[in-house]
Amino acid sequence: MGSAVCDGKFELEIKKDEPTRVPPLEETEKGHYFMCNLDQNIAVIMRTIYLYKSPEKGNKDAAKVVRESLSKALVHFYPLAGRLTISSEGKLIVDCTGEGPLFVEAEANCSVLKLVGIASGDPMVLKNLVYEVPGAKNIIETPIFTVQVTKFSCGAFAVGIAMNHCMADGISAVEFINSWGEIARGLPLSIPPSLDRTILKARDPPQIEFPHNEFLDIEDISNTHELYEEEMMYKAFPFNTEKLVRLKEKALEGGVLSKCTTFEALTALVWRARCKSLKMHPDQQTKLLFAVDGRSRFNPELPKGFFGNGIVLTNALCKAGDLMESPFSHVVELVQGAVKLVTDSYMRSAIDYFEMKRARPSMNGTLLVTAWSRLAFHSPNFGWGETIYTGPVGVPEKEVVLFLPSGEDRRSLNVHLGMPVSAMNIFEEEIMKI
Repeated sequence: MGSAVCDGKFELEIKKDEPTRVPPLEETEKGHYFMCNLDQNIAVIMRTIYLYKSPEKGNKDAAKVVRESLSKALVHFYPLAGRLTISSEGKLIVDCTGEGPLFVEAEANCSVLKLVGIASGDPMVLKNLVYEVPGAKNIIETPIFTVQVTKFSCGAFAVGIAMNHCMADGISAVEFINSWGEIARGLPLSIPPSLDRTILKARDPPQIEFPHNEFLDIEDISNTHELYEEEMMYKAFPFNTEKLVRLKEKALEGGVLSKCTTFEALTALVWRARCKSLKMHPDQQTKLLFAVDGRSRFNPELPKGFFGNGIVLTNALCKAGDLMESPFSHVVELVQGAVKLVTDSYMRSAIDYFEMKRARPSMNGTLLVTAWSRLAFHSPNFGWGETIYTGPVGVPEKEVVLFLPSGEDRRSLNVHLGMPVSAMNIFEEEIMKI
């Protein structure tokens, strides 16, 4: 049972049944499933919740429908029914056992509105809607996929999913969940999965053709680690469409740039404001990291429905002093340069770099921007219509900033991040200038 005391009076309780397995409905392929080098570096758990409410349907059959459709979906996405293991080369692969993910049914002692109200003050409360195996000591002991269906007293329900990022990037995860919803509604798959990841194998012999500064280990000459000993504060900053338009206009001032995207302008703003708020030394190297979807940038393009990680980390490097003193257009230009880096040859070089070095991206002096703004996370429909709320669970790591869509049209954005209290106050001043 998960519980949390809220506002001194109400205590949230979520009663969870014992987990069971959901194997694929039909026999699926067994043996080892190849994971490419783009999968290897992101073996972290993504936790997402989807909230549904339909006054006509209630939630009586929710768990049954979600469970039965999952069993059918796993026939198409059979690697998700296996478990992670280590290959003879020391890399992650999937042992396709067909055992299926863990599935948990749960009940909350409140309405969904009450829960969302509590979560606005304490986002960690939402962790109660996602099942995590107690006592798992490492990524091999942690299931690659779990599902929890939680019913609320008002007739709403939540589908909470924990999935290892090495199995899917955001685009693949969305396509899988949308396919699962189509099956629940008795529809054929609009995008059948393409499961062959060997198309992204390293070259033989590997060829490193570019500097891969995403792995560069930066010296912390600003002693920011001391700041992070302060109490952490987590906030979400709203950017409505009018504010985003003003930000892009600011990026185009002076005529240096002819165009820029919302992502480029917002990333530049956050990168610069964060450097200022952490009081970085002018000579401090600072690195920006973000993922670029490589599906259409590979030559040939990845097949439609490619299931896996088709994203590549790109980077920009700059001294903090230059970042803070340069015109805003220059910072946006650095972000644009990082996007332009990502070509077929760059991505093949990144794949080969991992083959030779087995390196992990270093996070010293680094900001990692994760944008969910382009993903249709609100659309999975199990027969109860679109979600009334969708989002990640938990709070961002200290180097991570999260862009989440908000509002009815999903075109406004919320910028989520955590910082030491003193730094957060400066950050807020900086980005409120727009």
